[in-house]
Amino acid sequence: MNPGILYAALAFFCWGLFPLYFHAIGPVPPMEILSHRMLWSLVFLAVVLTARSQWGWLPEVLKKPKIIVSFVASALLLTANWFFYIWAVKNGHVIDASLGYFINPLINVLFGLLFLKERLRPGQWAAVGLAALGVAWLTWQAGKPPYIALVLGLTFGGYGLLRKTAALAALEGLSFETIILFPLAAAYVAWLSLHGENTFVNSPASTRWLLAAAGPITAIPLLLFAAGARRIPMSVLGMLQYLSPTMQMLLGLWFFGEAFSPERLAGFIVIWSALAVYMAEGWWISRRAAG
Repeated sequence: MNPGILYAALAFFCWGLFPLYFHAIGPVPPMEILSHRMLWSLVFLAVVLTARSQWGWLPEVLKKPKIIVSFVASALLLTANWFFYIWAVKNGHVIDASLGYFINPLINVLFGLLFLKERLRPGQWAAVGLAALGVAWLTWQAGKPPYIALVLGLTFGGYGLLRKTAALAALEGLSFETIILFPLAAAYVAWLSLHGENTFVNSPASTRWLLAAAGPITAIPLLLFAAGARRIPMSVLGMLQYLSPTMQMLLGLWFFGEAFSPERLAGFIVIWSALAVYMAEGWWISRRAAG
């Protein structure tokens, strides 16, 4: 087996298990989980960078305001995505969250059209149109748009757009983002401590260990993903990425017992059909190019 497939599959498998991790943390509020995720991610990444003697990029980046501004923007989008995902899991919306990552590839296509001036092929237009119909059906059926899915899809799509054009690789980029976010996270945790509301201090040891584990739990899948993406074609990576939201949806159904009405299922089926069109069209184009 191509090791790249294994690395990428492991990354998406880890992301698919995230609802179980956030559920295990129990009563810790989403904002505090988010803060600890930032803090412990930086600790873990600092250890990795130190072990690899890979800090040389940082002084150069600090001299370039445009790069700093772009990473401030990507860090804020990443923060929004993390927060809404944690909130969704802890408030019984795991299936809605999974929908956000099902539609994310099609949001990426739209962002490429709008911001990178990429031209869409007829098959891609068909996929985007089908996805829009699925979202419209879910909106009509529920009486409101699927806000959670749209926020997650748009924030992660925007994050991906900024990282696609970023000047730093995966490890350095994530490290710089956590450096940017560290003061905010540290200030919030300090504020909680001053008011006696720091769950990390007031919780049992098992919860403290789980919060500290947020560092490697966040960083390791991203590093696996980066290692896999360098070794396999984008078409293979695109198919593997659906492992994560599929696992999350199944966890929402079987582990968390969330409702999944036939009407809601119909909307998901339309969106899955859009993804099938998108993948089949990409596979067909790649076969034609290879032949």
